[in-house]
Amino acid sequence: MDRNKSRYSCADFTFPLLPHDKALLLIKLLGFDAVDLGIFEDRSHHYPTHIAKDPVKEATRIAKDLHAAGLQAADVFLQTGAEPPVAAANSPDGSVRAGNRALFLKMLDFTCVLGCRHITGLPGVKHEGVDFQDDWKRSCEEAYWRVEAAKEKNIVYSVEPHVGSILPDADSSLRFIQNCPGITLTLDYGHFVYQGQTNESVHPLIPYASHFHARGGAKGKLQTIVKENEIDFETIMPRLTATGYAGFICMEYVYSDWEGCNRTDNVSETLLLQELLHKISFNI
Repeated sequence: MDRNKSRYSCADFTFPLLPHDKALLLIKLLGFDAVDLGIFEDRSHHYPTHIAKDPVKEATRIAKDLHAAGLQAADVFLQTGAEPPVAAANSPDGSVRAGNRALFLKMLDFTCVLGCRHITGLPGVKHEGVDFQDDWKRSCEEAYWRVEAAKEKNIVYSVEPHVGSILPDADSSLRFIQNCPGITLTLDYGHFVYQGQTNESVHPLIPYASHFHARGGAKGKLQTIVKENEIDFETIMPRLTATGYAGFICMEYVYSDWEGCNRTDNVSETLLLQELLHKISFNI
């Protein structure tokens, strides 16, 4: 892992109340050279269905804003629904899955024009009244299709295991990796620690990470202040280095009513976490 600060990024959805160009300027002011772009349907600065109408035009416009702020795009985080179950990757509805595939191809064009080489998506959910094995199979099939489509554009595709998804823990995530050749992870320990899972149980996922989300988290608190943090960054950072991790580490404080993620001062906590990770990296 490169210790240079350029390997750190900050999410634009950390500051959703600001206009996007102002959020980018703030991220630069906080000392970052890269940004993770949240492309979430109905709840971000930019919606995937809007971008899909003319991905080249939208990417060109956003690229100008990035250039003006002195930032590069580290990741395009695609969420096709306002909530994970909406238009999920493994939807039982074939027309929804076909629509998601068409949208993903447009997002690949968008990502290429931005000059970004990484897309994060969600793995899918457990659907009520649907056989789990069918849900699992569709998740693997759709993720593999995305991996292969992205590969043709020289883009890495990853999924983020998360609370409420079909990948709620390390064991299911490892099984998914085995069942879906070429898939990588956007790894966020917070989703595991929040549920009471140990840091040690998540460490086996590190070799499969192509992107990393960092924020304070603790049991029962998906997002919390650095002072209350229970995520073992002191162990995680050297392990990332030992695996030759070459991706970005994104400071991913969010501002959302979901799981109480609107109770932190995102400017201050981003700075405090950035300082903590820099100190740990310096001592590796």
